[in-house]
Amino acid sequence: MTEPTAGATEPVQGAETMQPAGTAQGAEMAHGTGTPRGSDATARGAAGAVAPGKAGARPRARLRYWRAGVLRGGIELRHLVRNPKEMSGHLINVVVALLLAGYISDKVPGTHVPMAHLTLAGFAAYLLFQIGLVNLPQILVTEREEGALLRLRATPGGIPAYLVAKSLLVVVMAFGTLALLLGAAALLVDGPLPHGPGGWLTLLWVSALGLLAVVPLGAAIGAVLPNPREALALIMLPTMALLVTSGAMFPLGSLPVLVQKIASVFPLKWMAQGLRSALLPDAARAAEPAGSWELPTVALILAAWAVLGFLLAVPLLRRAARRESGSRLSERHRKAGWGAGRTA
Repeated sequence: MTEPTAGATEPVQGAETMQPAGTAQGAEMAHGTGTPRGSDATARGAAGAVAPGKAGARPRARLRYWRAGVLRGGIELRHLVRNPKEMSGHLINVVVALLLAGYISDKVPGTHVPMAHLTLAGFAAYLLFQIGLVNLPQILVTEREEGALLRLRATPGGIPAYLVAKSLLVVVMAFGTLALLLGAAALLVDGPLPHGPGGWLTLLWVSALGLLAVVPLGAAIGAVLPNPREALALIMLPTMALLVTSGAMFPLGSLPVLVQKIASVFPLKWMAQGLRSALLPDAARAAEPAGSWELPTVALILAAWAVLGFLLAVPLLRRAARRESGSRLSERHRKAGWGAGRTA
C-alpha cells in the first residue's frame, strides 16, 4: 500500500500567483495560513483568466490549462520521487511480487509454463489496478480534506489543470511501477517479457486501456468517499477480493464457475488476461477458461468500463467541487481535531 501524494510546495519559475477570493480565503485561514500550496499556486499562475469575447480566447485558455496541469504534474512527480516514504510503498509491492515468484515452483496446469510467470503477469495487472482504484481515490480524498478543491474552484481553469496533473501523475506511476516489476523480475527470477513487437504492442495497449478503465472509476470513488481514514478501509476489502477471484494469482479455471462469471464483470480479470497474452507463450492459453486470450473481448470490456467511469467521474467531481465551502472545510477540520493540533 502507498500513502497518498501530498501537495507539492516547490515553486515554478515564471508562474504568476493569484490570490483566491471569497470563500477560498476563508478556507485558507481555517488552515492557519493565507497562501495556497505551491502546486495550487502554479496552476493559478499558468491557467490565468481569459477575457471573454476575444477571438481565439478559448483555445488559448485550453492551452494554458494543459500547461498548468503539466507544470503541476511535474512538481508532484518530483515530490513523489524525493519522498522516500511514498516511494517505499511502490517498491514494497514490487518486492512482494518478486518474493512470490521466487517461492512458486509449480507449472501452470496442462502446460510447461512456470506458475511464477502467470503470477507475475497477474500481479502486474493488479499493480495497475491498485494505482488507479486505490491510490488515486486516497490522493483525491486527502487533497479535498486539505482544501485543494476549494482553492481550485476559485481559480480560472483550476479543475481542468488539476485533472491533467493527476492524470500525468497516475500514468507515470503506473508505467514506472510496471517497468520496474518486469525488469527486476527478468533479472532476478527469470521473469517473463513480451516476445516480439506484437507482444510489446499488446502489453502497451492493454496497460493503457486498463488504466483508462480504472482511473476514472478511482476519481469517481474519490469524489464520494467521506475522509482519508475511511477511504482505505472501504476500498481495500473489495480490491483484495477481486485479486483473489479474478485469476490474477492463479488460473481462473480452478475457481467455481459462479466465481468466474462474477469476476468477468470487473476490469481486473480482463487486465490480467490481456497481460498474460503479452507476457506468456501461446501454450498458456490452455489454462484459460475459454481456451484463448479473447483479446477483442478484453478491449471491449475495458473500453466499456472506461466509458462508464468517465460518465460517473465528471459529474461527481463537479458535484464535489460545488459542495466545497469554507464552512464545510472548517467543520471537517474541527471534527478531525486539526485546530486542536495547531493550538497545541
